[in-house]
Amino acid sequence: MRPILMKGHERPLTFLKYNRDGDLLFSCAKDHTPTVWFADNGERLGTYRGHNGAVWCCDVSRDSSRLITGSADQTAKLWSVETGAQLYSFNFDSPARAVDLAVGDKLVVITTDPFMELTSAIHVKRIVTDPSEQTGESVLILKGPQGRINRAVWGPLNDTIISAGEDAVIRIWDSETGKLLKESDKETGHKKTITSLSKSADCSHFLTGSLDKSAKLWDIRSLTLVKTYVTERPVNAVAMSPLLDHVVLGGGQDASAVTTTDHRAGKFEAKFFEKILHEELGGVKGHFGPINALAFNPDGKSFSSGGEDGYVRLHHFDSDYFNVRI
Repeated sequence: MRPILMKGHERPLTFLKYNRDGDLLFSCAKDHTPTVWFADNGERLGTYRGHNGAVWCCDVSRDSSRLITGSADQTAKLWSVETGAQLYSFNFDSPARAVDLAVGDKLVVITTDPFMELTSAIHVKRIVTDPSEQTGESVLILKGPQGRINRAVWGPLNDTIISAGEDAVIRIWDSETGKLLKESDKETGHKKTITSLSKSADCSHFLTGSLDKSAKLWDIRSLTLVKTYVTERPVNAVAMSPLLDHVVLGGGQDASAVTTTDHRAGKFEAKFFEKILHEELGGVKGHFGPINALAFNPDGKSFSSGGEDGYVRLHHFDSDYFNVRI
């Protein structure tokens, strides 16, 4: 499996997102310019200029016409995917961390970090078809828990919002009333910061990755723990294959801890697990630093990883990957 190396960012990668058709890949990094690439050959299409801080997260509309990005410069920006023009900027009093468009692209959830006296918060905003009529008012604001919320996504049918972050608790909120519906159990849940959250293609379950060196699979409606996948290093990114029962975890120790504890670069691999049997299937090496972002192409035939080293690596699976037997 020869990876395609995509060098377009000066700083560590933070997030990767394919569009629905799987022909475009959007990357966010700690430099200020989200970038879009062709997903088949890794050719760079263009960048979105306008942020003045690290870009933490992005999401793209179902028809691939709009991109939304959340940044440390205290804004979430709406872009035209095709022209790169900035359509609107949602301004906040603290960094915008996670963004997720609802099914139908009429609503977006944006989380903001704790900052000075402010606690973390989850904002629901309306997205209108005509950018000239876009406003920044919130449909709903949920004052969040202690610590940062690293991910917030929509539940099935946009009825709920699922959030997770530094306090290691997963919460499910009613997206209309803002009421807290469920919290993950302290016993079965993660023990350290939850770094990442990825939904299955059919929205029936989701996967969380944590600094406690594990990833967990949850039922999206009941929040019951289904599976736990254990690795020997902190997990920064998780993704699920839409095609096979495979999950992939990426991570590695923080760059500052690496030199003292681990001299082998091979530690930074994307590890594949069988979703049901949670057997480790294998790993894909290559990054010279922790993996911060992972994404599967919606067709399940390729995946990409983004690392602390500033590279995006695009992997198209060999045919024997589809015949893996345990």
